[in-house]
Amino acid sequence: MKASTEKAFEIYIQETMASRGWVTGSNALGDVKTGLFPDYIFSFLKDTQGPLWEQMEKMHEADLKSKLLEAFIKERDIKGTLHIIRHGFKFYGKTFQLAYFKPAHGLNQETIALFGKNQLHVVRQVPCHPQDNNTIDLVLALNGIPVATCELKNPMTGQTWRDAVHQYKKTRDHRAPLFQFKKGALVHFAADPDEVHMATRLTGESTFFLPFNRGSHPGEIKCGAGNPQHPSGHRTGYFWEDVLERESFIGIIGNFIFLETAEEMIYDERGNRTKVTKQTMIFPRYHQLDSVRKLVSTAGREKVGHNYLIQHSAGSGKTNSISWLSHRLSSLHTEQDEKIFDCVIVITDRRVLDKQLQDAIYQIEHAQGVVKAIDQDSRQLAEALVDGTKIVITTLQKFPFVLKGLLHIAGAENLDTPDPASVQRAKEWEERIAARKYAVIVDEAHSSQTGETARELKAILGAGTNNDSEEAEADWEDRLNQIMESRGRQGNLSFFAFTATPKGKTLELFGRTGGSGKPEAFHTYSMRQAIEESFILDVLQKYTTYKTCYRLAKKADDDPNMPKKKATKVLAKYMTIHPYNIEQKTEVIIEHFREYVRSKIGGRAKAMVVSSSRLQALIL
Repeated sequence: MKASTEKAFEIYIQETMASRGWVTGSNALGDVKTGLFPDYIFSFLKDTQGPLWEQMEKMHEADLKSKLLEAFIKERDIKGTLHIIRHGFKFYGKTFQLAYFKPAHGLNQETIALFGKNQLHVVRQVPCHPQDNNTIDLVLALNGIPVATCELKNPMTGQTWRDAVHQYKKTRDHRAPLFQFKKGALVHFAADPDEVHMATRLTGESTFFLPFNRGSHPGEIKCGAGNPQHPSGHRTGYFWEDVLERESFIGIIGNFIFLETAEEMIYDERGNRTKVTKQTMIFPRYHQLDSVRKLVSTAGREKVGHNYLIQHSAGSGKTNSISWLSHRLSSLHTEQDEKIFDCVIVITDRRVLDKQLQDAIYQIEHAQGVVKAIDQDSRQLAEALVDGTKIVITTLQKFPFVLKGLLHIAGAENLDTPDPASVQRAKEWEERIAARKYAVIVDEAHSSQTGETARELKAILGAGTNNDSEEAEADWEDRLNQIMESRGRQGNLSFFAFTATPKGKTLELFGRTGGSGKPEAFHTYSMRQAIEESFILDVLQKYTTYKTCYRLAKKADDDPNMPKKKATKVLAKYMTIHPYNIEQKTEVIIEHFREYVRSKIGGRAKAMVVSSSRLQALIL
């Protein structure tokens, strides 16, 4: 049922969330000076850590709550809200936990019981500025700690999510405790019945909001920006009913949000450069959250031995999607609490993935050594496959040399003519590797595969193959398709292939039969949606063909304002350009870029050259 006023919309959302595991909180219990709900924090600590609370109560008596709050705020201001929610805070040598997350398996019943004691509060009209009486529509708190805020608008009253964005930028003081980056709420939503947008850092006028929408036709190539109709009557019903469902939202806090740290070079007017550290709180976009969860859920049911095609356009944030998927697959268990994958192997050339994955997993698990980047030699890769590393990041070229790496570890002095004992030890390790279960995530950014290399990957990891074939040189996708076709599916390997524009053969080998009866990608984030959401530019809106360039120059012949000598020179140059005269054609392309393109987008514009064949693209 649709709500006709903003207040009615608020109440509807609060009631919807209350039916999905949330508790309606009181705005009178909010402390505007700290941005917290202290009473909810103390209630959670007493309920989940009673013996420790009693021990501290004997030591500090009536001063316990004030001292606890002081220690909490001090550690939050140093380490941030996300860190203390995941790892707790110190108080007189002891650690108080502020939340409990659902474990990957059901073997630890005590942790599952504690997870059930988390309290999620949805609170309306919460005072947000210590210096005035401003209130924010909704605050979402986990065990008394605000983790999200939301400004709601209703088009029936003449306002939309854009007015909510304007409100965050113009009338919300980002220095207030509730809104401070890292120290306050982790994410801020601007929403109406049709769309949801989010920001993780409020900076006044320069605040940048990202869409958190499903797309106009979810899962289809024609999908654009926005949201489809929803049974609730509000297009954003998926947000309140599914994303913010109790277990779902706690899972996002526990497994998805992380603080990304990157170093950038800034140049001043004189050309002097300064290295600065930039921090960004990463909250998943809808398609990232949806794809990772569906992949994990399906892999949990189907277990090992299946293929998944993820068709995500450029601008989809594949690096983050791969990071989250790797982490979730590495700890995935069946309903019978059996581990599904012994190792996750990420094949990519993205250098940033290693550090990002390391940082994200360390923040989530607070454990080092989960991820091993293979950045030295094939011996390092062989060791990672032998020693049981959970996540391995490597390039495909290293696989043909893994067997030699195993010989090296086995002690062979001469790798070309190893002694029998070393060969036997290496063979035993090879059998151990082949007996394990792998999730192989292939990133399309990797463009240097060969058919032989891909064969080696399956030969080393695979538990068995059915046939073989000679393979001609092709691009990364062709080679992957060829090896999948020639080797067939193997019971101990699951492939998760990310690509923006899959070929027919890729869809045939990795896709799944859809409603059309033809193979389709398991999950899609379309190029149209990426363009309409402004994550990439539509290169087809502004392009110049070579023939058009020629015709424009030809018109100069009839232009009385064009000096005849100059026109003759220009025309002569173009008339000598033939499709096979690559040097002349390249010069035209480069000069066009230099004169008309590169000055756009603040001097950061790029250009794309489209050719009629791969051979011409290579020559150009």
